Amino acid sequence: MIEDRIKDIELRKKITTAENAALFIKNGMTIATSGFTPSGYPKATPLALSKRIKNNNENIKITLITGASVGDELDGELARNNITKKRIPYQTNDSCRKAINNGDIQFCDVHLSLLPQYINYNYLEDIDIGIVEASEITENGCMIPTTSVGITPTIVKKAKKLIIEINTSQPIDLRGIHDIYTLPNPPKRTPIPILNCKDRIGTNYIQIDKNKIIAIVFTDIRDDVKKLAEPNKDSNLMAEIFLEFLDHEIKAGRIPRKLLPFQSGVGSVSNSILNGFSRSKYDKLQFYSEVIQDSMLDLIDIGKVQIASGTAISPSPEGLNKFYDDIKRYKSKIILRPQEISNNPEIIRRLGVIAMNTAIEVDIYGNVNSSNIMGGNLMNGIGGSGDFARNAYLSVFFTKSTAKNETISTVVPLVSHVDHTEHDVNIIITEQGIADLRGLSPKERAISIINNCANPIYKDLLSDYLKEAMKSKKNIPILLNRAFKCFESLEKTDTMKRGNIVYYANLINRKGDDYEEKSK
Repeated sequence: MIEDRIKDIELRKKITTAENAALFIKNGMTIATSGFTPSGYPKATPLALSKRIKNNNENIKITLITGASVGDELDGELARNNITKKRIPYQTNDSCRKAINNGDIQFCDVHLSLLPQYINYNYLEDIDIGIVEASEITENGCMIPTTSVGITPTIVKKAKKLIIEINTSQPIDLRGIHDIYTLPNPPKRTPIPILNCKDRIGTNYIQIDKNKIIAIVFTDIRDDVKKLAEPNKDSNLMAEIFLEFLDHEIKAGRIPRKLLPFQSGVGSVSNSILNGFSRSKYDKLQFYSEVIQDSMLDLIDIGKVQIASGTAISPSPEGLNKFYDDIKRYKSKIILRPQEISNNPEIIRRLGVIAMNTAIEVDIYGNVNSSNIMGGNLMNGIGGSGDFARNAYLSVFFTKSTAKNETISTVVPLVSHVDHTEHDVNIIITEQGIADLRGLSPKERAISIINNCANPIYKDLLSDYLKEAMKSKKNIPILLNRAFKCFESLEKTDTMKRGNIVYYANLINRKGDDYEEKSK
């Protein structure tokens, strides 16, 4: 087993236990780890650190940097034991999220394509220890990543010391799926030579300075991937609307008949939208994206995918089993790259990627919130959606028109937090319909979004607001003192519905600010 996984004889001397490796982590350190959408992250060492803190009642605080979200063995354990002081740049863990929103963890949200640059430019704290997961170490001391690449090459380069976890649950056959290419700092940067999604421009391994390695830990803990929700009526409707839109764009000559590469965000809604392609006439699909989820594997199964480029394989547990069982076939259709390449603006724009991302809420002017609930409560983070939205050939955002049993409208007068401005949003799709915002003025955008995307329950409220705002004679018809009334209503009565509180009172009845609409 050891010989199969560590072919460099000298490095076998560095093998130790997770408990011993965790002893290298000291208070005040900055720790960077592999991992991207809980795939390919270290598990054993964080668990050992957490156990050490609990058993010895130590007070250790660290800054944790990862490529994106990671599993509970890392984010959850460190958050629950008050080890994480600051978290960068993205997370999806309940315990970590709670600690961030309680103020126990400071959170720094960063565009994922920019994170490796920030590290390389020394914008962030020096990395004291990097902890990275590998499937094997080659004869020359190079490491083969596992199910994600993320910022692993950057960690290996910039960390002062390295702990490598060899995960035997990750198959040796992963070797060859990766394409490792890194960027020098300006002014030495040159164009990235990717002209097609299938282009390979780097190596299938990461070169390591062996002198940095302080410990090698063996583990067999699998990725903590999550079950994805099955496509439902609303997600199927959004998929159908999107496919009809593609038909229309092809007929109008704005998209070639062979289509352009697609990017798809993370999660159940994005997975469901992709699932719509299985029922479509389109084949030979190309993806230049971040994550490979179940629907992507399903599309490969039915012969619809030409190539899928990303930085992580992040399916459901069932999807992960399927991938492992037929890894050689899937490997012929999948390329995993560092996130500074998978999310790179230069390549996204060159290839003409059609970006498909999800929103928490959108406003009638076309702004999108994808990271914070009620303006300040973090959900996950901006992730890579901004990398794609700003640079895409077409930027499409999906959201169901209501949430929480229709007590919340996801179409609002003004988003409570802005991640993507109206300048970066071309298309909004809900199960109600589609708003094409290209070339529209703010007033035209507002009318289109209300008419086509808002739920009927909330259309009158939004229309009333817009009608009154139009009287302001502004380029953007906005009423700052009234734009957040829907959120005030939600805070006071757990619903945005008109009949429960003063909701746009001045717009419904012009009797003054103290007018209260009676419950209906």
